[in-house]
Amino acid sequence: MAFLHFTINGEAHSFEVDAQMPLLWLIRDYAGLTGTRYGCGIAQCGACTVHVDGKAMRSCMLTCGLAAGKKIVTIEGLSPEGTHPLQLAWIKEDVPQCGYCQAGQIMSAAALLQDTPSPSAEEINAAMAGNICRCGTYVRIRRAIRTAIALQDKTISHEQA
Repeated sequence: MAFLHFTINGEAHSFEVDAQMPLLWLIRDYAGLTGTRYGCGIAQCGACTVHVDGKAMRSCMLTCGLAAGKKIVTIEGLSPEGTHPLQLAWIKEDVPQCGYCQAGQIMSAAALLQDTPSPSAEEINAAMAGNICRCGTYVRIRRAIRTAIALQDKTISHEQA
C-alpha cells in the first residue's frame, strides 16, 4: 500500500491504495465516481474509458501506480453541467438504449474531437472501434458525434463574433 496522488476532474486527491490496483476501482470505490463502468476487465469493450493527461485510456487495465500524478478526467468531469457538445448531442440524438457503455463512448469521442476537431468518417470509425455497444446504437453514436462537431463549430463561431 502506498499514498498516491491524483488530479481527478480538476481536484487533487490522495489515496492509500495498492499501486497494482486498476485505476477503475480507485475512481469508483475510492473517489466515488460511478459513471465510469466495468465492462470486460481486459480493455476490450471501452466502458471504462477515461482521459489520462488528455488521452483516452482504459481504466480497467491501467494501474494506480502508473496513473499516479496524472490528470484524470471521468465522464463526471467532462462537463459537470452536462453542456459539453457531445453530451448535448447524445441527448439530441437520443443515443442511449441501456446506457451502460455510453460514458466510455462519450469519453472516447471527446478524446477524438480534442485531437481532431473535424474528423472524417474513417477517423471516427477508427477512434470508436474499441468501444462496444451491446445494444447496437452505433448509428446513433456516429450521428451524435457529427452533431457534436456541428455544435462545436457553432460555439466557436459565436465566440469569435
